[in-house]
Amino acid sequence: MQTLSVIVPVYNEGPLLKELLPFLMRSPCPINREWIFVDDGSSDGSLEILRNGAEAYGYKLLMQPTRSGKGAAVIRAIQEASGDFIVIQDADREYDPADIPMLLGPLLEGKADVVYGSRFKKDGNQVHRTYHYLINRALTTASNLLSGCYLTDMETCYKVFRADLLKSMRLESPHFGIEVELTAKVAKVRARVYEFPISYYPRTRLQGKKIGWRDGVAALGHLVRYNLLTTVEESFTHVDERYRG
Repeated sequence: MQTLSVIVPVYNEGPLLKELLPFLMRSPCPINREWIFVDDGSSDGSLEILRNGAEAYGYKLLMQPTRSGKGAAVIRAIQEASGDFIVIQDADREYDPADIPMLLGPLLEGKADVVYGSRFKKDGNQVHRTYHYLINRALTTASNLLSGCYLTDMETCYKVFRADLLKSMRLESPHFGIEVELTAKVAKVRARVYEFPISYYPRTRLQGKKIGWRDGVAALGHLVRYNLLTTVEESFTHVDERYRG
């Protein structure tokens, strides 16, 4: 049976983790799951909670020696993943893992290589905060123009990949720029990309949200770098025949 590797980067999410872990573990999935949690140098007790959870639920736990960023945690976990498909799950309740089976559908049917879960498609259950909404829409528009790959939500956490495609990417963004880099590199090959609406429940910075305006500014540089200044050869270790134009 095919397996989905679910990567969960964690940094200082102690207040949420105790309720988040059982919530994630009981979420539906039509295929086997491999859970990979990565603690990114947390200092609030998150690591101890994750260690206890690893004993209770049997997931794989990776530990970064110092805080390196979401992208660095994701890149490390991709190297460790053994599933046929890979998705990233943020360690909060903004995204609902009950949406993942729908996103997996086209991959399991052999119709897609990457599926995005969009927070901005009209028929999703969405609650947006104006500042982050406008920044995300502006970055997505810039990404569409530079990459030629039309999406409604480039910055979404929920991107489900065929593992062979994702593992062949030379990923290097250590922070939130990983979202830009992933999309830019998907656009460089003939990957079949689908997009479906998902639920989204944003939290505030007081509730623990970590992305800020500086990340939005940095994303502009990443958009130029990975879409215009990075070649296919620099982006991939190899490109499988199925993804060649």
